[in-house]
Amino acid sequence: MNIVAADWLPYALPLNRPWLTSKGKIAERKGCLLRLQTSDGRHGWGDSAPLPEFGISDSAANAFAEETALLDLVARQAGQPLCQWLCGSAPVADLAVNGNLGILSDSTPALLARAVGQGFSVVKLKVGIYPVREEIARLRQLASSSAPEVSWRLDTNCAWSLADAQTFVSGCADLPIDGLEEPLANPDCTALGRLQSVAPWPIALDESIHLVDDTFFRHPFVRRLVIKPARHGGLLASVELALRARAAGIETIITHGLESACGLAACAQVAAAIAPASVHGLATADWFASDTGKPYPVIDGRLQLPPLPGLGFTPHEIFALARPGK
Repeated sequence: MNIVAADWLPYALPLNRPWLTSKGKIAERKGCLLRLQTSDGRHGWGDSAPLPEFGISDSAANAFAEETALLDLVARQAGQPLCQWLCGSAPVADLAVNGNLGILSDSTPALLARAVGQGFSVVKLKVGIYPVREEIARLRQLASSSAPEVSWRLDTNCAWSLADAQTFVSGCADLPIDGLEEPLANPDCTALGRLQSVAPWPIALDESIHLVDDTFFRHPFVRRLVIKPARHGGLLASVELALRARAAGIETIITHGLESACGLAACAQVAAAIAPASVHGLATADWFASDTGKPYPVIDGRLQLPPLPGLGFTPHEIFALARPGK
């Protein structure tokens, strides 16, 4: 493979509505596509979109883009979808994904019913925005009118004290909760382990993935890991982490850092390679008012992976036709 050109192509993508978390508001996603070109005319694509508040540094985002573009080319050359190249098994046609309802205060029975109608069995809600007892009351009210076939994946983005998190667990133990991500403002192994010991559903690490070390895999203190490949600097490191988690009996969920369609495609290929039976956090394309290319579609709650070599990412013309060096 002879790479003859490498171009960084910037983008600024407005969102249809702000992405709200306990850490603030995101109204626009900025980043760059990396386009590699080989001497025989092939292109490999990567996506760099730093998000420091979620642990995605400039260097990690660039490394993610560079490795993705290279692996896109390698898999294209092999004539295989990237997920097949990564795992050596038959390619996966689709993945179960969770719906995204945004913050709890904006979630209504009508929105929940709509998500169920779209085929989602798991929906994600952001909590940790309002006082914990108020959010417990909101969830219980929502549960009284929700469909029994849907469960909730809750994420606080590190909002609560241990006492508040314990109050939440005891107040919601009987609700249809799929898992609780990053409940603690100051997470540590002991506190998270105490919380997991009383929670009837998985506690998940996301932003505090730095707590995962060799000891964790011998004595895991939570039951779920959320992996954002851009935060780990690449796809191969994410695959390695997921395989170690699997060996330790820990569930792995792949999400992404609200990258564009290109980054979403890369994360979906990783999910298909290492955890095709899980419900992943990859149904976010509809948050974008515009995108860098055609995103993978979601049909009946499942993300559809194209039967194409490499990423299967199709960029919009403004990127595909950009002259080298521009």
